[in-house]
Amino acid sequence: MPPIVSFADYGGMDAIRKSLNEQMEQGIKAGIFKVPDFTGVIKEEVQIPTRDGSTLRAVQYRPESGEQGPLFVYYHGGGWGFGFPEVNEPIFEILTKELGFTVVGVAYRLAPEHTFPTAANDAYDSLKWAAENASKLGSDPSKGIIVSGTSAGGNIAAVAAHEAMDQKLSPPLTGVFLNIPVLVHPDVVPDRYKPHYTSEEEFKEGIILDRKGMEFFYSEYKVDPKSKLINPLLWPGGHKTQPPTYLQVCGMDPLRDDSLIYESLLKEGGVATRLDVYSGIPHAGLDLLPMLSQAKKSLRDMKAGVQWLLSQKP
Repeated sequence: MPPIVSFADYGGMDAIRKSLNEQMEQGIKAGIFKVPDFTGVIKEEVQIPTRDGSTLRAVQYRPESGEQGPLFVYYHGGGWGFGFPEVNEPIFEILTKELGFTVVGVAYRLAPEHTFPTAANDAYDSLKWAAENASKLGSDPSKGIIVSGTSAGGNIAAVAAHEAMDQKLSPPLTGVFLNIPVLVHPDVVPDRYKPHYTSEEEFKEGIILDRKGMEFFYSEYKVDPKSKLINPLLWPGGHKTQPPTYLQVCGMDPLRDDSLIYESLLKEGGVATRLDVYSGIPHAGLDLLPMLSQAKKSLRDMKAGVQWLLSQKP
């Protein structure tokens, strides 16, 4: 079950990783977390090269039928410091079995062993590699390429999306799905947005994620609060070139207003957006409390949102 104390109280990133892995195992044994059925899906590991000569482990999922569908590149959550791609397999099951996607879940490098901006760079490197190797991965990029992530993974997915459009990624990125993302460091929120940026204070003692926890993650990742690579909401070139974007937001999340402000800015720039908000749900509650009706609804919404992204592709 999710922690009711701050992540910062665990005593370090290793302790967080150990505790959450144990909680996940207990949840599976208790039937709280559903083990996906990947019958009819090929699952295998791939290695992705990075700009600094390292390699990233990634997990690829594709329909066994051999039908080439769109490509979905995903980054897990975990404060840039813990987590792994397989934790999001309930999403991957829907994408592969019901929508025909090839999914690449990327194990980007984690803090504190790998500090800022390693995760952000890994995100763009892996997106670029996946797009350029889409056909080899068993997908058809002409049917769409979507980048996505949850929480800290949503942060680096949004950064990768901006890098992709700035650098004219080919084949092109066609959609973005951000789930409870970190989009701006609280120290650099512009004055014009502050009247709308209240959730960070409102839920500073929030369940699952609180202010102390976010400060811990920022510290472990050693972020530069002023860098565009932590603040996609403040991207220097703006957002007008962004592809259609779908966002899922939790109503009791200190990060709630990151997404609400960002979605407004996208719309101002003429970008097509779709937004689902889950009232009364804390950060990551949709993943960590899968028995809730809102969590089940979020998976249905995810399917509809991704279908909407595909329908927006020119």
